Amino acid sequence: MKLTQEQEHIFTVIAEAGVRCNQPVYVIGGFVRDYYLKRRDAQKEADIDFVTVGSGIDLALETARLLNTRQVSVFRNFGTAHIRYGNFDLEFVGARRESYDRSSRKPFVENGSLQDDQKRRDFTINAMSWSLSKGNWLDLIDPFGGMKDLEAGIIRTPLEPAQTYSDDPLRMMRAVRFAAQLQFHIEQESYDAITAMARRLEIISKERILEELNKIILAPVPSRGFKLLFHTGLLGQFSPEMIALHGVKEVDGVRHKDNFWHTLQVLDNISEHTDSLWLRWAAIMHDIGKPPTQRFSKEHGWTFHGHDAVGAAMTKRIFRRLGLPMDERLRYVQKLVRLHLRPIALANNEVSDSAVRRLIFEAGNDIDDLMTLCRADITSKNDEKVQRYLRNFDHVEELVKIVEEKDQLRNFQPPVDGLEIMEKLGLKPGPAVGEIKDAITNAILDGEIPNEREAALAFMYKTARQQEGP
Repeated sequence: MKLTQEQEHIFTVIAEAGVRCNQPVYVIGGFVRDYYLKRRDAQKEADIDFVTVGSGIDLALETARLLNTRQVSVFRNFGTAHIRYGNFDLEFVGARRESYDRSSRKPFVENGSLQDDQKRRDFTINAMSWSLSKGNWLDLIDPFGGMKDLEAGIIRTPLEPAQTYSDDPLRMMRAVRFAAQLQFHIEQESYDAITAMARRLEIISKERILEELNKIILAPVPSRGFKLLFHTGLLGQFSPEMIALHGVKEVDGVRHKDNFWHTLQVLDNISEHTDSLWLRWAAIMHDIGKPPTQRFSKEHGWTFHGHDAVGAAMTKRIFRRLGLPMDERLRYVQKLVRLHLRPIALANNEVSDSAVRRLIFEAGNDIDDLMTLCRADITSKNDEKVQRYLRNFDHVEELVKIVEEKDQLRNFQPPVDGLEIMEKLGLKPGPAVGEIKDAITNAILDGEIPNEREAALAFMYKTARQQEGP
């Protein structure tokens, strides 16, 4: 893997800016790491961090002048600057050393050397740097063995783990995130420190925790991250509802499956088919209502009646607490949680066109995502049972496709609206109008009349006469 011409050009210009500022410059962090991991796509945007022994702001301003761009942002309170140039986001900071008060995430910062700056980095694989000096152009500077850790697939801190995580407890979430994204292992001493210090996460803002959590959810195999969050105790610091899913109860020798591990399996299953963050969140939330609805009876064993509706309500509270969006993305997840039992119930019974119509009507444009979630929800240690359910589900999906193409029910609205009902029947606004409109909707969904205007009008007049009586 080689640098692109654009990257070479940017490095050359920034090196020249360093000479003019009389400051040595280094590329550091994620770009260097991903270069050796061959994770960089030349066609995609690249974030590149530069550290200089001197003023990062002065270096950025000189770089912007040489690049002939005004797309520069200066953050003097933090001593950093940012340049947007083509497909690149360039970050500049002066080398520094940091010290922390245990009760705060706000560090005491002072100027430092390159090695001081590398010491304050979270992990050895993120502390590697390249020199942009003429005499040792792109030489690797790796004082903590980051390259060996890359080759071994290990997440390890440059300093003692307890110090690194105490300075910024979010680094515990970042360790899990990198382990999930890169499919690396957290070094044992570091793992033990995270487990011992999980409660320190309480001083971190929910916004910063959520950013790392979403990246874990978007990992190729997100369960890898959630297992680490669970076993280290981090998950319980912000998601007691997921912790409540864990465990199996037994009464009279009757057990139920562990809904925590089932949820992770569903999340992995769905992640094979979608990169949508919100569809993956729906997988996480789909059974969240099971613990409060769990009941046992001798007749039926373990039941979770109503966990779909309860889970949809819980989703709103969880989104609010975690700082997730309270807009159409929440409503999308709630809808999928509320409806996730419906297609599976159809797969277990004789399927009527009416039931399929109502499913399409309620899911609207999200019907495909709902079916993807429900297919992912088919899990069992009995492979024969899984295959039988999947064959039944194939039949339901085919029926959904046929009925949807025939009746055009996505985002369905009755061919006759409330205004027209009032106009043609001479009615004033009131319950009677809604009753007639609902009757038309139900008649179409039940297959009594086709989804056509003339049929709807005829049914409207018939319904009105029936309401008037003899």
